[in-house]
Amino acid sequence: MKRTRYSRKFQRMAVERMRTCEDVGQLAQELGVTRRCLYKWRRKLDLVEPGEESARPSTHESAYRKQAQQLKRLLAEKAMEVDFFKGALQKVEARRQSRGGSGEMASTTKSGK
Repeated sequence: MKRTRYSRKFQRMAVERMRTCEDVGQLAQELGVTRRCLYKWRRKLDLVEPGEESARPSTHESAYRKQAQQLKRLLAEKAMEVDFFKGALQKVEARRQSRGGSGEMASTTKSGK
């Protein structure tokens, strides 16, 4: 089923008629939309001040939501990298301690040039 997009003007007209009508279902049928759609438009238009046209909030919200998901994914990847390197460092330290006994670094002699 193809979704039809209605203009803001049509939505406003439908909501105004909805406020004064007796039967919302009959109005929805007359306009060729669902009752749910009418209530959704009313809720959306109540958030916007009369005469004020705003950008679609859902557009901004979805962009921010997408960005947040991407950042969470990157954070999870970095956390996994940190865990990996911590584990690798622990293994290297354990090997060094088992070989050297004291766990201290071996001293090297400097050349006397």
